[in-house]
Amino acid sequence: MAVNIYAFSDEADGTLEGQIAALKANSLDGMEIRGVNGKNVADLTPAEAVEIKKRLDGEGLKVWSIGSPIGKIHIEKDDFKAHLEVFRRTLDIADILDARMFRLFSFYLPHDKAPSDFKEEVLERMGRFAELGRGHSVTLCHENEKGIYGENAVRCFDILTAIPEIKGIFDPANFIQSNQETLEAWELLKPHIQYLHVKDALADGSVVPAGKGIGNLAHIVREYLNMGGTSFTIEPHLKVFSGLASLEQDGHRTLPGVYEYESNRIAFDAACAAFREVLAD
Repeated sequence: MAVNIYAFSDEADGTLEGQIAALKANSLDGMEIRGVNGKNVADLTPAEAVEIKKRLDGEGLKVWSIGSPIGKIHIEKDDFKAHLEVFRRTLDIADILDARMFRLFSFYLPHDKAPSDFKEEVLERMGRFAELGRGHSVTLCHENEKGIYGENAVRCFDILTAIPEIKGIFDPANFIQSNQETLEAWELLKPHIQYLHVKDALADGSVVPAGKGIGNLAHIVREYLNMGGTSFTIEPHLKVFSGLASLEQDGHRTLPGVYEYESNRIAFDAACAAFREVLAD
C-alpha cells in the first residue's frame, strides 16, 4: 500500500522556494498549505494560487490539504457572517490548488460557560460549512484543537456524527494538550477519521518528535494503515532554540536541548525523520 506523506512546509521556511526545497529533501509528496510568501492561505489571491500550483506541478509536488484558519474564531465575540465570506474565498483557492482536503475548526468558546451550551450553535455553523462546501473539490475535515468546541473526543464525535459530510483529522498532540487520552479518543473516532496530523507531545503538553511522546502514535498509525488509511501530514511544532547564536563565541558551538533545534529547517527535517522511524516499525 502506498503511503502519502505531506507536511506543513511553512514550518521549514516562509518562502515557496524554501518549502519546495524542504519537501523534496525529505522525499515528501507535497504540502498542507497554511502560509506561503508571507500570506496565510485564506489571504491568497486567485492569481497567486495559480502561480503556486504551477510551481508545485513543475516540481512533482501537490497541495494535499488547505490548512485553513476557518472556525478559529470566538463563537460569541467574532462575526460569523464575515467569516463565511472568508470561507467562500478559501474554497475557491482550494479549487485552484486542486486540494483534496480542507482543514477547519469548531470555534473558540468562552471560559466561563459550559461547552454544552454551545452544542446546537456549533452544529448549525458546521452544517453551514458543509452546505457551502458542496460542489467544491475538497472534503471538509475537522481538527481537534485546544480551546475549541471539538477539543475532546466526545465533542468531536458530536460533530462528525451529526454532519457526516465533515470528516475528522486526528491530532494526538492536540488531544494531549486538552487532557484527552489518545487511545480512548482513537477508539471512539477512528471510523470518522480521514487522515492524521503527525504530532506527538509529553504529558506537560510539550511537542516532541513523533514516537517520543505519550500520544501512542505507533499504535494509532498501525491501526490507521490497517484500516486502509494512506495519508499523513507532518506538523513539526518543534522548539527552535532562538538564543543559540548569541551563545556561540570563540569557535565553540553550543547545542540546544534534546528536542530543541537550531533552525526551523533542522526542526522540520527532524520531524520528518522521526515519522519515518515510526513507519519503519
